[in-house]
Amino acid sequence: MTGAIAINPVATAADRKAFVELPWRLYANDPHWVPPLKDEVRGLINPKKNPWFGHAEAAFMLARRDGRVTGRISAQIDKLVLAMPEIQGGGPGVGHWGMFEAEDAETAAALIAAAEGWLRDRGMTRAMGPYSLSIWDEPGLLVKGHDHAPTVMMGHHRPDYQAWIEAAGYDGVRDLATYDLDITQEFPVLVQRIVASGERNARINIRKVDKSRFDEEAALLLGILNDAWSDNWGFVPLTDAEIAYAGKKLKPIVFEDLIRVAEVDGEPVAFMMTLPDLNELTRDLNGDLFPFGWAKLLWRLRKPQVRTMRVPLMGVVKRMQATRLASQLAFMMIEYIRRDAVTRYGATRGEIGWILEDNQGMKSIAETIDSRVNKLYRIYEKAL
Repeated sequence: MTGAIAINPVATAADRKAFVELPWRLYANDPHWVPPLKDEVRGLINPKKNPWFGHAEAAFMLARRDGRVTGRISAQIDKLVLAMPEIQGGGPGVGHWGMFEAEDAETAAALIAAAEGWLRDRGMTRAMGPYSLSIWDEPGLLVKGHDHAPTVMMGHHRPDYQAWIEAAGYDGVRDLATYDLDITQEFPVLVQRIVASGERNARINIRKVDKSRFDEEAALLLGILNDAWSDNWGFVPLTDAEIAYAGKKLKPIVFEDLIRVAEVDGEPVAFMMTLPDLNELTRDLNGDLFPFGWAKLLWRLRKPQVRTMRVPLMGVVKRMQATRLASQLAFMMIEYIRRDAVTRYGATRGEIGWILEDNQGMKSIAETIDSRVNKLYRIYEKAL
C-alpha cells in the first residue's frame, strides 16, 4: 500500500463495470465463493430496471488507491424503511449501506465513512447494513459458515469484514440464520404423525402452484407473504411493481412441485417456496450469460439435477400464526416438497432460510425436522 485512498461515485460505464466485477479479484482464491450473474448485479443497481428505486435512492461508490480499485459500497435511503415502526428496525432517520467489498482495512474504513457521510448529508441519524440493496436482496454480513458455498440469492463475504465493520463502531442488531438438513432421511416420527393427521383432515388441501396461471399465483403467494411477514423485524412490503419484477425473474426457476399452497376450507392461507440451488448450475459460467451461458443455463433448467434445495420464502397468514394448524400446514408442505426434491431432482440436502433470530415459530419448525444452523448473517447498526 502506498498512495492515499480516493472515494468516488460510480459515474461512467467503466465505473459500473469495475463496481460489478471487483469481487472476481477479491474472491479469486476462495473455493466457496460462487460468481454471481453479472447481468443480475447490473440490473440490481440500475434505476431503469429495478423497481425498488421507485421508493428509494442510492449512491454507488468505488475506492481507489493509485488508480487501482480496492473496494466498493452503496449507500441508500428507502422511503418505505423511513415509514416503518422503529421497533421493526426502521423509522425516521434510518439509512442503509451495502454491496460492501474491500481489499484491506484502510479501504473498508474509508468506504464506510463515505457511505455514512452520504447518509448524514441527507438527514439520516442511524446507519444500518449491509443491505445489498434491501431486505429482499442479500441482507446481512456472513459471520459464520465461510466454509459453505452460498445458495441461490444468498451472500458470501470475506471473514475479515466482520472485524473491519465492528472497528468502524457498528454493533450487531439482528442475526439471520440458515438451517441445513439431510432430506434423504424421513423426518422424525412426530412430524410423520402430524403430516398423516393433516392428510385425514378434509378441511386441508396442499396443492402445487399452477405455472400456467403464473402471474395470478405469484400475486397470491406474495400477497400471503406481505401479510405473514408484516410484523417481522426489518419487513418492508413489496410493491406491485416489485412483485411483478420478482415474478419475472423467478419464473425460469419455478417448478410446480417445489412450491406448495396450503388451503383451509378452500382458502389459501400459507405457502412454501423451494428453489433448486441455481448456484450449482451457474458456477462454471463465471457470471457470464453471453455468448453461450444462456443456452447452457436454459438447458440445465429443463430438468435440473442439484444437490441442494433452498427454501427462501414461507408464510402463514397472520391470523393463523401461533396455532397448531399453522405448524401442521408447514410440516405437510415441507414433507411433500422433500419427497419430490429427492425423487425428481436428485437433491440430498436442504437449506431453510434465512430465519430471524427472534422468529421462534420458524426456528422451532426447523429444529423439529432435525435441521441445524449452518450459516449466520449479521445486520449492524450505528448512530450517526
